[in-house]
Amino acid sequence: MRKRKNHSKRSKLEYVNIALFILFALLAGLFLFTMYRYQILDFRYLNHLITGLTLALACLTVFLMVRRKARVFTAVVLVLALIANSIGMLAIKSVLDLSTSIQSTSTYSEYEMSVVVPVDSEITDVRQVTSLLAPTAIDQDNITALLENISQMKSVDLSTTPAASYSSAYQSLMAGEAQAMVLNGVFASLIESEDADFTNKVKKIYTFKMTKQVETAVEQVTGDVLNIYISGIDTYGPISSVSRSDVNIIMTVNQKTKKVLLTTTPRDAYVAIADGGQNQYDKLTHAGIYGVDASVHTLENLYGIDINYYARLNFTSFLKLIDMVGGITVYNDQEFTSLHGNYHFPVGEVHLNSEQALGYVRERYSLAGGDNDRGKNQEKVIAALIQKLSMPENLTNYQAIVQNLQDSIQTDMGIETIMKLVNAQLESNSQYTVTSQALVGSGRMDLPSYAMPTSQLYMMEINPDSLAQVKAAMQAVIAGE
Repeated sequence: MRKRKNHSKRSKLEYVNIALFILFALLAGLFLFTMYRYQILDFRYLNHLITGLTLALACLTVFLMVRRKARVFTAVVLVLALIANSIGMLAIKSVLDLSTSIQSTSTYSEYEMSVVVPVDSEITDVRQVTSLLAPTAIDQDNITALLENISQMKSVDLSTTPAASYSSAYQSLMAGEAQAMVLNGVFASLIESEDADFTNKVKKIYTFKMTKQVETAVEQVTGDVLNIYISGIDTYGPISSVSRSDVNIIMTVNQKTKKVLLTTTPRDAYVAIADGGQNQYDKLTHAGIYGVDASVHTLENLYGIDINYYARLNFTSFLKLIDMVGGITVYNDQEFTSLHGNYHFPVGEVHLNSEQALGYVRERYSLAGGDNDRGKNQEKVIAALIQKLSMPENLTNYQAIVQNLQDSIQTDMGIETIMKLVNAQLESNSQYTVTSQALVGSGRMDLPSYAMPTSQLYMMEINPDSLAQVKAAMQAVIAGE
């Protein structure tokens, strides 16, 4: 009787092991396929080592099951293998989810078009409007889309009176020269720069949210050199919202020589704005008004390079990564106190947490070189953060880093390219040499702005010698010198 019971237990355990092995084989196969498909752990032969161990484990368990030996040991091994593969799949899923998240909005930009009236106006419905100001010369496509939407939804065809800019339309509206005006939400920040109380003086009576396609990378770059445009914005809406770009950095990466060059172009640099800017001159930050494509093409034209990918960062949330890596250290070459946070930064090496870093990169009024020096400080912080993130020990924080990146970055760089960069870094186990440079020039108040033709704005006229030096340095890194 006891022999029969033992035989029955052995038979059941054999069936359990077969079931466990089938589950293990399926999960391991999925794990290995995904690992090779997206080049995950493709450094120091780690992917091949994992494959070898998996196959060896499979052969061992098959051998033991065929020989009907060590059934309990086999079951324990298969359960542990299932747990390990499950953890591995969860880790891979988090990486793939990050890639999907930061790429999900890379193909489009969001705009908000509105009709606004003075806050004390009795008009509450767009159908009551008979006088509408609109700067059609600088924003024709978006205004036309708004008017067509109003016609479709409200069955009213509005005619417009042309205005030189959104700023001049607002001034006319406040002067009582019209009942209402069209407002592209991107331009609201421009008006606020002239009237900080702008949002309290108008009210929206109609809003239309629209999306536009963004030109993204058609194929992933396979060479050793990449040019990546980093656009730093401070928007409280979705990362896909169109916004002026306060930070404009081109990161030139040469994976073969392990060199990274960060080139800052000040937001006030006076350049020909591509695409929606009609190649008319304006400050660089206004290129963001016409979408990230316009900023990319403007900088490509300025420096004579191809930009392979872009990354838009919500600077406020992106800098929270600094706390996750234990802070960063930068060399500060001039003493100042920041308006944001009232932090004091002495000359020399300073250790920054995320809030201090935000005050450090936002400050320009206390700096001798104004926006030029702010750009240099932004480079220092980004360079220090890149170096910290590239250290293998920070892989232990990958889940927290992934979660933060999902909310703060938008890019058209594919997972394969991202993993290639990560694998190359882990393979070499050496830090990149990160250097930085900034385009410089002289400030002027008499240069015309295409987006704000009626306003006198601070512009930075580019120094030709500085432009030549910046271009030469970029080409040197590209050439591997």
